[in-house]
Amino acid sequence: MAQVTVQQLAETVGASVERLLTQMKESGLPHASAEEAVSEEDKQTLLAYLKRSHGESTAAPKRITLKRKTLSTLRTSSSQGKKTVNVEVRKKRTYVKRDASDAQSELQDVAAAEAAARREAEEQEAADAAAAAAEASRVEAEREAAAAVAEAVPEPEPEPELEPEDEKDLDPEVLRQRAAARRMAREAEEAAARKAAVEARKAEEERVKEETAAKAEREKEVAKRPKRLHEAPTQTDEQRRKAVKGRLDRGGPGAGRGKQRGHNLSLSDLEAAESGMMRRRGGRKKMKSAHAEHSKHGFEMPTERKVYEVELADMTSVGGLAQQMSVKAGEVIKELMKLGVMATINQMIDQDTAILVVEEMGHKPKLISADALEEKLEETLSLHEGSPEPRAPVVTVMGHVDHGKTSLLDYIRKAKVASGEAGGITQHIGAYHVETGHGMISFLDTPGHAAFTAMRARGAKSTDIVILVVAADDGVMPQTEEAVVHARAAKVPLIVAINKMDKEGADPDRVKSELAAKDVIPEDWGGDTQFIPVSAHTGDGIDELLDAILLQAEVLELQAPRDVPAQGIVLESRLDKGRGSVASLLVQNGTLRQGDVVLAGLQYGRVRAMLDENGQPVTEAGPSIPVEILGLDGTPDAGDLFAVVENEKRAREVAVYRQEKTRDSKLQRQQAAKLDNMFESMTAGEKKTLNVVVKADVRGSLEAIQSSLLELGNEEVQVNIVAGGVGGITETDVSLAITSGAVVFGFNVRADNSARRLVENEGVDLRYYNVIYDVIDDVKQALTGMLAPEMREEILGIAEVRDVFRSPKFGLIAGCMVIEGTVYRSRPIRVLRDNVVIYQGELESLRRFKDEASEVRNGMECGIGVKNYNDVKVGDLIEVYEVKEFARSL
Repeated sequence: MAQVTVQQLAETVGASVERLLTQMKESGLPHASAEEAVSEEDKQTLLAYLKRSHGESTAAPKRITLKRKTLSTLRTSSSQGKKTVNVEVRKKRTYVKRDASDAQSELQDVAAAEAAARREAEEQEAADAAAAAAEASRVEAEREAAAAVAEAVPEPEPEPELEPEDEKDLDPEVLRQRAAARRMAREAEEAAARKAAVEARKAEEERVKEETAAKAEREKEVAKRPKRLHEAPTQTDEQRRKAVKGRLDRGGPGAGRGKQRGHNLSLSDLEAAESGMMRRRGGRKKMKSAHAEHSKHGFEMPTERKVYEVELADMTSVGGLAQQMSVKAGEVIKELMKLGVMATINQMIDQDTAILVVEEMGHKPKLISADALEEKLEETLSLHEGSPEPRAPVVTVMGHVDHGKTSLLDYIRKAKVASGEAGGITQHIGAYHVETGHGMISFLDTPGHAAFTAMRARGAKSTDIVILVVAADDGVMPQTEEAVVHARAAKVPLIVAINKMDKEGADPDRVKSELAAKDVIPEDWGGDTQFIPVSAHTGDGIDELLDAILLQAEVLELQAPRDVPAQGIVLESRLDKGRGSVASLLVQNGTLRQGDVVLAGLQYGRVRAMLDENGQPVTEAGPSIPVEILGLDGTPDAGDLFAVVENEKRAREVAVYRQEKTRDSKLQRQQAAKLDNMFESMTAGEKKTLNVVVKADVRGSLEAIQSSLLELGNEEVQVNIVAGGVGGITETDVSLAITSGAVVFGFNVRADNSARRLVENEGVDLRYYNVIYDVIDDVKQALTGMLAPEMREEILGIAEVRDVFRSPKFGLIAGCMVIEGTVYRSRPIRVLRDNVVIYQGELESLRRFKDEASEVRNGMECGIGVKNYNDVKVGDLIEVYEVKEFARSL
């Protein structure tokens, strides 16, 4: 490179000439002016001076790091097509220059490290030899766990190692010593690993040998063990401790569970194990056994299979069957599936299927009575005897319609019931608990109409005394006689109340004589029946009537226990929109309390609330007290018996059994009816049927309506009640009526909004009623309209043939004399010979002389031409008749 002057160098580096000359003078250069030349050596001298002045070393570096980066392209295939990936690889290499002194010091450090490694290796060998036996089982477990983890978790990628340092500058002797030190350390590690492996293998062989010996010992003990628990010899505490210690020692890694070892741990075993663990840890505490009596005998697994005797009724639930056999319900369901029966745990199966399942599972079936549940319930109820106490009489008021039964009760309890009844008649069984000045009396008011025969019969069966109300101005009527029959069938005493004595036409003697004809003899006539003249309007004779009731009750000596679960009869039931099922009950024995579980007929439930006849809440009701209860799962039938049972499970079992029995009997009746009527229906043809859906407010009214409707009809028409229920008319009822083509009757109930819309859209015949007479009358008219009209023949006239003429146009013409009635040309005729019909047809012509005539009356002559008949003879009679239709009625 050409030399430059000081001034040129100053311009190049961007400094002044004076400053550059000063720095060159400080660096030892001889330059003093700007025109002097500066060589390359002068520049290096100046540069070295400047680096030293700025703290930079001029010595050669001992470590140099080189970096390199390369880029490449990788093509890959994926579900989205081929893709190109750019790959960048970075490499770094470091070079270090060492001095001789550094190598010597490093050699000394390596020698010291090798000596320390040898000492550590010797100490490690001694420690490994001491701990190898204790750690053998743990090493095996860790090895298995490591293998499992190695299979589940991939090995981490090794970290990239740095490039090795450049050792070319080191002394060869140093390199040999370093390699020897590394080789000795590696050999020491391999020797320690081999020794540990040998110790672990020996420990594993010892453990397997101990387990084999222990297993053989256990098999010998099991062979010597008695088959019954009570035959086992009593073990001492020392023997139990040894047995527990042996079992715990065998329970290392790889040992099986309790069932696999053939042993079930008891509480004493667990306590002994825990105390042993505390002793091994150096603890000196002694645990006191909380079950010293239990620790005297150890439980042994039974060696013989136990066979149970399983009780089977007509219907048994799958869960109950499994419980009796002490197996899981899934096992029973599995056996049923093998037999082709799909059942759930709560499903009821029949007796034959249950027998097959029990025998298949190795147990003995025991057949019990079909009514075992009912018998068991009766037996349970009979155990509650209690102490009898006097109770109030239950009086049923009976009589004919509009004879004043409810009005008489109104005067007694100072209420107005009849004014609230539709049509002025009672259509429900009303129960009233009345506190009178003469004592407490419970009254049952039954309807008097003929449709309520069943309701009156139930009322008679639940009563102690019957009051027969007869109007003095009306006398004995059909329902009055029926009430007498019910009272005699129930075998209860009868008291006759001759009502309406305040009317002008009252005649009590007529009532007595008419009842005497029915074997109801008054006391003043020498009989045993009390006759009390009363007036429900003025109140005359009411006190005498109450006295007669209490006198009769004293004669009967009515008693009932109070301190037992309640039993009684269902008087009425209905569905309330806000409260659900509401049942009216009459308690006959015991005390009914809120919260009791009640079984009433086919329904059951817990008493959520109790109300008296005035709607006031009560907490309990004793004998002869009528109450309304809430909480049943349905509406029981009026007249069903109810009882308080111990729990809901028992009540549900009996209720389900009764429902199944009722359903089976209903199906059997339907099948028998089909078989009985099969030939009749084939020969006589199908009956015309009026389908009806009935909804009523209470169960008693529903039963009365259904029984009355089913009695209507004859051999040609009948009523078919498609469905009946208690409560309002719903959309489901209307849909059922549409499907079956039925008429919907609502008795004291109404349809909801959705049901009304469906009725309007589909045109269903929906009718509301509040008096039962109107229901029966409308159905009777509908059935009458369905009857085919009756065809009757009426003879209009008879003509006697006096002579026969032949006409070229009409053939034979009979010259006749009308001897009876009138002969019409447009009516059918019969030809009689010796009073026997020989031809039936019609007239072809009727003439008087030469003129056509439409009719010929009695005593006149006429000429008659019979159509398509030419065998008319003198003396024959020609009978003219007419067929008329007459409407039929039920």
